[in-house]
Amino acid sequence: MSKKISVSKAIGEAIHEEMERDENVIVLGEDMGKMGNVFGITVGFQEEFGAHRVWDTPISESGFCGMAVGAAMRGMRPVVELMYNDFITVAADPILNQAAKMRYMTGGQASVPMVLRCPMGAGRRNAGQHSQSLEAIFCHTPGLKVIAPSSAEDAKGLLKSAIRDNDPVISMEHKLLYAKKEQIPEGEYTIPLGKAAVKREGTDLTIITWSRQVNFSLEAAEELAKEGIQVEVLDLRTLVPLDWDAIVESLSKTHNVLIVSEEVKRGSYAGEISAQIAEELFDELDAPVARACGLNIVSPFSPTLEDENFPHTADIVKAVKKVLNK
Repeated sequence: MSKKISVSKAIGEAIHEEMERDENVIVLGEDMGKMGNVFGITVGFQEEFGAHRVWDTPISESGFCGMAVGAAMRGMRPVVELMYNDFITVAADPILNQAAKMRYMTGGQASVPMVLRCPMGAGRRNAGQHSQSLEAIFCHTPGLKVIAPSSAEDAKGLLKSAIRDNDPVISMEHKLLYAKKEQIPEGEYTIPLGKAAVKREGTDLTIITWSRQVNFSLEAAEELAKEGIQVEVLDLRTLVPLDWDAIVESLSKTHNVLIVSEEVKRGSYAGEISAQIAEELFDELDAPVARACGLNIVSPFSPTLEDENFPHTADIVKAVKKVLNK
């Protein structure tokens, strides 16, 4: 049995089910209580679970993220929202210096079982300070796990696993995926962290991607199929830990690869993956590793300019053909 719901509703269901299952799961962030989050994900939660489990915080990301780290160390399982992933710049110390390092620096005596939800991405005309995709910052930091779902089913299953995990997990959620409606399984299910998913089989080239770019990549694969080009689309789902075995298996079949992400190309996580492939799978490649990423610019407010700032279907089609010399 299945049901059709939006990505945002799937995320809300995941949090709700885990709050019912475990009284140590709490929710906190700006406007999370009475307003139910700016995207409506936790509407009604404060009335149901009480203000002691669903907290409206001051506009102080560093403050409430630090509080969440302390609560997690004392046995709670906070689900924290930054509102926009851009605000990690304000909360860098408690997340990158404390949450990520605590288990190692205490020799395993303390753990930080918290989830930091980070709405990300461009396309909503939110301009330079609210439109970035900053997964590379989190992936660069040892001690953090990072998920980036592209579908409602994955968003719910991965988030439930993240809430149960004993290490800090960053959930990268593209804002323009929230309204996307899809079928998801009825009832209880989880998706393990660290397992990629082949969203389309192919033999000519592998697209490695995540989050909203999975949709564009699938559209590109459909267009390319009309010309006889069979592209495999590998949705990483979890960025850290990386499902390297899935990458090896796919490239051993296609021998060509394009990495697609919305993040700024310079210093991107796509660049890290491309380097790993070049270092460890060079003999499998028929052509150099290619990337299709965002431009190295501040995200514009102008709709026309913003839409040129990150890869769309046509850009991916063009990039695939370039790799294959088509």
